Amino acid sequence: MLDVRIGDRDKAGEFADEFVRNKTDVIFVGGPMFAGVKAQAGATPIVFVMSGDPVETKWVATLARPGAIVTGFTSLALELEGKRLELLKEIAPRITRVAVLANALHPGYSSQLVAAQAAAKKLGLSLQIVPVRAPGDFDAAYEAMTREGAEAIHTFPDGLIHRQAKLIAEYAARRRIPSVGGWLLYVEAGNLLSYGPNEQEFYRRAAAYVDRILRGAKPADLPVELPTRFESMVNKTTAKALGLTLPTSILLRAEKVIE
Repeated sequence: MLDVRIGDRDKAGEFADEFVRNKTDVIFVGGPMFAGVKAQAGATPIVFVMSGDPVETKWVATLARPGAIVTGFTSLALELEGKRLELLKEIAPRITRVAVLANALHPGYSSQLVAAQAAAKKLGLSLQIVPVRAPGDFDAAYEAMTREGAEAIHTFPDGLIHRQAKLIAEYAARRRIPSVGGWLLYVEAGNLLSYGPNEQEFYRRAAAYVDRILRGAKPADLPVELPTRFESMVNKTTAKALGLTLPTSILLRAEKVIE
C-alpha cells in the first residue's frame, strides 16, 4: 500500500510508478495527489479520500458504481453549508452580511455555493462571494471583504483554505468578526467554529476499504462513501476576543471546546 502525503504531491506519479513496479496491491491516496498516482497506477486498485466531488473530477462514473479500479471517500456534504451558517447565526444573531471565502477550483465549489445561497436566503443573510484559486489571492480577498463590510466569514473546506487557516484567523481577529469552517484544525488555528465530518472515522473507513480489497473485493463493487458522523468545535478564547457569548446549546453540542 502506498500512502502519499501532502508534501509529496509533485512526486505522486514517481512514487506510484515505483510501487507498481514492486507489485503493490493497493494504493491509498489523498485527493491532491490522485491525478499523478492514477496516471502511473495501471491496474493497481486505488482508494482515495478527498474533500470534493469525485464525479465532477471524473475520478469515478457515479458514487454508487465507481467503475474500474478506483473507489474511496469524499467529505463533501452539501447540507453542511447551511448548518454552518445556522451555527454562525446562532452565535452572532445580529450579523447580516457573510463573506464566503472558497477555492473556486475545488471540485464541488459550484454545488456548495448553491447550497450556501439557499441556506442564507432562509436565514436572512446576504452573501459576498470571495473566490480564491492560489495562496497569492488571499490578500486581495481580505481587501474585498474589508471593502464590502463583511460581518463574518464562511469558508468551504479544502486544502487551499485550510493551509491558510491561521492567516484567516488573524485577519478575522483584526476585523473582530467570526469565522466558520469545516475541519477541526480550522478552529485549532484560531478561528471561531468548525462543523464537519469526523476525520478519524473517515480514515478508519478508508482503511476498511483497503482491507476489503486486499481480501479480494473489487473497487468497482465498493461505492464511494459519504460522511456519516459530524462534529463541531468552538474556540472560547476567540469568542471572548470577539466579544461574543457562546450559547449553552452550542457548547453542549461541541465535541471539543478550546478554552
